[in-house]
Amino acid sequence: MKNAPIAYQIYSARKEAEQDLLSVLRQLKALGYDGVEFAGFYGHSAQDVRAMLEECGLRAVSSHVALKLIEADMQGVIDYHKAIGCDYIAVPYLSTEQRPGTPAFAGVLRTIYQFGCLCRDNGIQLLYHNHDFEFVSFSGMYALDFLYAAMPEDVLKTEIDVCWVKYAGEDPAAYLRKYAGRAPVVHLKDFVGRKEGDAAPYGLLGQSETKAAGEVPFEFRPVGYGCQDVSAVAEAGLDAGAKWFVVEQDASVGRTPLEAAAMSIDTLRKIGLKG
Repeated sequence: MKNAPIAYQIYSARKEAEQDLLSVLRQLKALGYDGVEFAGFYGHSAQDVRAMLEECGLRAVSSHVALKLIEADMQGVIDYHKAIGCDYIAVPYLSTEQRPGTPAFAGVLRTIYQFGCLCRDNGIQLLYHNHDFEFVSFSGMYALDFLYAAMPEDVLKTEIDVCWVKYAGEDPAAYLRKYAGRAPVVHLKDFVGRKEGDAAPYGLLGQSETKAAGEVPFEFRPVGYGCQDVSAVAEAGLDAGAKWFVVEQDASVGRTPLEAAAMSIDTLRKIGLKG
C-alpha cells in the first residue's frame, strides 16, 4: 500500500487534552502519528499551539469548527488557523434545526459557501464532515450529495467519516471513490453494532450513555477492532486522492483513549499505511 500520513483527532482524547495538551501531543508523536486534527484549543493561543506542535514535530492537519463560531467571526477563525499552520477547516456537525429539510438549511448553505470562499482566498481548504443524518433523501439524492453538488469543489471538499457512512448502510470504500479528487482528508473510525430506528450514538456523547432494554449495542472501537474492512477503506481513500488519514474514536471503552490510539495506528502499520 502507498504511504500516507496519519493524524489523530484530539477530540478522541479531549479530557486528557483539556488537562495537558502538550503531554497528549508528545504521546501521539511517540506513538508514530504525523499530525493532529483539532476540535477546539482548550484556551491556548495560536502562538502557544504552534509552539507545542513544533516542539513535538506534529502538523496541524485540520480542525473542526462549529458553525456558530464560524458565523461569529469568519476571518478570526481563519487567522487563528493560519497562525498554527493548519491546511483544512471542517464543518463538523449540523444541529437538528440546521439539517437538510429544515427552514434554516438554506442559510447554512449560504454560510458554508461564504466561508469556503474566504478560506480559499486565504489558502485554507474548507471541508464538510458527515454523520449519518445526511444519508436521507433530499431533492432526489442523499442530502450529503446535495450539499457537495451545491458547492464548487474548490470551495468545499469532503471529509468522509467512514464510520457514519457504514452505519448509514453504505459502503465506505465505494463512497470514497465516488468523491475521487475531492477527498483530501479521510476519517478512519471503527465500531460494532448497527443502526436501529432513529437513535443516534453520537447523541449520547456527553449525556447518558445508558442503552434502553432491547437496543442494539453500539460501541466505538480502535481501528481494526470493529466491523470496518480497514484495508479496503484505506485503499479507496488513497485511490480517491487522500492526503491525510485521521484516526478518530469518539469514546473508548475498557482502555484509555491513547491506549486505543496505539491500537489504531498499529493496525494501520500492519496494513502498510505509513506516514
